Amino acid sequence: MDDSAWLGTQRLPEVTVHASGALAQTIRAELRQTRRFRTDVQVAVCIMTRVRETPLWREVEAAVPEHGLGVEGFVVVRRGNDLVVAAEGGHGLLYGYFYLLRYFEWMSGDFTVVEQPAVPIRMLDHWDQLSGAVERGYSGRSIFFRDGSVVPDLTRVRAYARLLASIGINAVALANADLPEVARLAAVFREYGIAVSLSVEFTDDPSDERVARWWSATIGRVYDAVPDFGGLVVRAGRDAEGANLLARAVAPYGGTVFWRYSGDEQAHDWRDRGADRARAAYDHLIPLDGRFEENVVLQVKHGPTDFQVREPVSPLLGELQETVFALELQVTQEYSGQQQDLCYLAPWWREILQFDTTGGGGTTVADRIGAIVAVSNVGDAANWTGHKLAQSNLYAFGRLAWEPATDPVSLLHEWAAATFAMDDRTRSELVTIMSGSWRTYERYTAPLGVGFMVTPRTHYGPSVNGYEYSGRGTYHFADRYGVGVDRTVKTGSGFTGQYPEPLAGTYEDVTTCPDELLLFFHHVAYDHVLHNGSTVLQHIYDTHFQGYAEVEAMVARWRVIAERFEPVVRENITARFEAQLANARAWRDQVNTFFYRLSGVPDTQGRTIHR
Repeated sequence: MDDSAWLGTQRLPEVTVHASGALAQTIRAELRQTRRFRTDVQVAVCIMTRVRETPLWREVEAAVPEHGLGVEGFVVVRRGNDLVVAAEGGHGLLYGYFYLLRYFEWMSGDFTVVEQPAVPIRMLDHWDQLSGAVERGYSGRSIFFRDGSVVPDLTRVRAYARLLASIGINAVALANADLPEVARLAAVFREYGIAVSLSVEFTDDPSDERVARWWSATIGRVYDAVPDFGGLVVRAGRDAEGANLLARAVAPYGGTVFWRYSGDEQAHDWRDRGADRARAAYDHLIPLDGRFEENVVLQVKHGPTDFQVREPVSPLLGELQETVFALELQVTQEYSGQQQDLCYLAPWWREILQFDTTGGGGTTVADRIGAIVAVSNVGDAANWTGHKLAQSNLYAFGRLAWEPATDPVSLLHEWAAATFAMDDRTRSELVTIMSGSWRTYERYTAPLGVGFMVTPRTHYGPSVNGYEYSGRGTYHFADRYGVGVDRTVKTGSGFTGQYPEPLAGTYEDVTTCPDELLLFFHHVAYDHVLHNGSTVLQHIYDTHFQGYAEVEAMVARWRVIAERFEPVVRENITARFEAQLANARAWRDQVNTFFYRLSGVPDTQGRTIHR
């Protein structure tokens, strides 16, 4: 039996549905399988054109904003024992139903809630291959594909679509399969209001009219089979004309092209201290700003390198002015523990979404984006994500995509309450264990934003010099005098100049650069003093000992509550914590030993460093 994730514990009373259509039928099917409990509350889920069939129609109509609820918005009104969920159409009604399912047992008193998504497109990319392998997947094999085609039984795909709809996801990108197979998958996702796009490679000559005709004809056939097809995702786009050719092919059908520039195609020479991978995306895309068709969305990674556990927000997210763009995050934990180590990423994502792109009280990343996309973390593992607690990252991504200002700790409470049958005290303990895990992971891995001290290719576990002499442009430049990458305009690669003032000046000046990004922007001596009064080297020692100690504390706290969980959950989480403790120890010892051997400076606390 599939793990029901966060849809396993909620209950509802009897609910009447005043709506018709495919998504209303989905809601009715949901209600038939939802656990019941007795209450005096009368609940109605209602389309706005039929809201006067409910006793709260005046209150509902008064709550609707002047500009309306839109396609996906909904309103929830409770007065006494009457509760109504209302929306303009099926999509809003479905999201309103899941809102009801999520919160009903916590609801009390009279209230009015109006919700609309902050970001119109909320998509998950799946780098699943038709063979069933999953690129950068850490939860088993693909739930969609096996041996070159779509899996025969789509029961698990339907369960996944249900999970995604419950957190507000409205789009997925899948591998390019045979058209009848794509139509089968799209039909399942359609039941939950989710549009399917296809990931494609584009290596053709966009100036060749035969290429344009081929894509136009091919896209026409796709829309004949899948009328609500979302569009195309190009994983490694470079030429604006290629994006525009595809955009013109999907435009007659209302489709979108996501043009993803990864920024790591060009090899770098480690001997050249001015060569800088961080510059690549900005240097390539800013000259193209305004040259894309209206239905092209540039998919921009949240940082200028590659989903490190700490890096600055990409300057593109503030500097693109004439092109619609998407923020790309990574739910699959490629560089943050690979669902082996606990690393709850929502606090990091919220920082990114709320980042002031002007540095002076202006628009945030969340204000500027037209879409939010992430690489999914699911596979055919029995619990979806390998590590049971990694489900929290998928849940939090969807909820933050809907409302970027949501508190990550509150989301953990939501997720835990909906995932496990537990008392409030146990839930609070679990949330305490999980809520600081991203910063714990940061402490025992690469320090102060320098990044990439990982094992090459696998990207799990430490290898301090693993990429130091590669062509990937991911260097730390540590020597016996200091460490870090000089990205200043004055003496380095000039990357700081890609930000507007005052951000550029803040990052350029070593005295104002945030400590957590110091080694990303500057090469400094080991005795450079941070804002917290510690030297860089002592900070490296301290945080790596602290990070390991925090994992020990997490494991100890887990052991206290572990017996309160079902055996399969207990065994899964316990095994993952044991692996994380070993990984944290390896990081601590290798990083501290590396810097001690280079600098010859001992730890002021006299702790053991393996020399």
